[in-house]
Amino acid sequence: MTRTAVVTGASSGIGAATARRLVKDGYEVIAAARRDDRLAALAEETGVRPARLDVTDAESVRAFAASLTDLDVLVNNAGGAFGAEPVATADPADWQAMFDVNVLGTLRVTQALLPLLEAGPGGTIVNLTSTAAYVNYEGGAGYSAAKHGEHALTETLRLELAGVPVRVIEIQPGMVRTDEFAIKRYRGDADAVSKLYGDVDRPLTAEDVADCIGLVVGLPLHVNVDQMVLRPLAQAAQHKLFRGRLFPADDPA
Repeated sequence: MTRTAVVTGASSGIGAATARRLVKDGYEVIAAARRDDRLAALAEETGVRPARLDVTDAESVRAFAASLTDLDVLVNNAGGAFGAEPVATADPADWQAMFDVNVLGTLRVTQALLPLLEAGPGGTIVNLTSTAAYVNYEGGAGYSAAKHGEHALTETLRLELAGVPVRVIEIQPGMVRTDEFAIKRYRGDADAVSKLYGDVDRPLTAEDVADCIGLVVGLPLHVNVDQMVLRPLAQAAQHKLFRGRLFPADDPA
């Protein structure tokens, strides 16, 4: 029997990579996001079923849920960081936007699709948070607060679903270099993005994170990986980042 997976925020980055990985693993994947053109390209490439979804819009979430008949895996990937200003000067609108997409977006989609997950033989929810969900850093208060909130939602949901055959898994990536995340956070400032990743030998890629999602989802249903923290080797901790060569330049890995 073909298993079905929903991936939100699937038009780019970790979401698109996760959709590709789950297709490879044999899932029928519903790739959900706001950008129809990106989804159409992904569908042509991989065979995913594209679906327009805005996780910040309750009506969009309701319509999306109504279009589904069964579900085995939900990957709540949609999220983002907006701004890197200190608390003293941060724009509350940025914080509101981060809470809306990261916390309330995850809440809306989970509430809408949980009945389908509970109705099957065993379901899995994967929430993409961040190492910022438990470590704070300068300029990251808004994003960290949102990811702390998403972590609290995830941990509480796992407790509330005790006795129900639905796993709740949290993936907490550290430094990941994707095509959009940092450039959005720094409002298009390419110099700031270059400085962030400068001389870091191999930050995580979207594919690295997708591989970890594929790994935990592919475990037997009685195995629940509560939390998985993953970082590049160059990042020993949030503030401990090695900048320099770690691997041979000609190493294809």
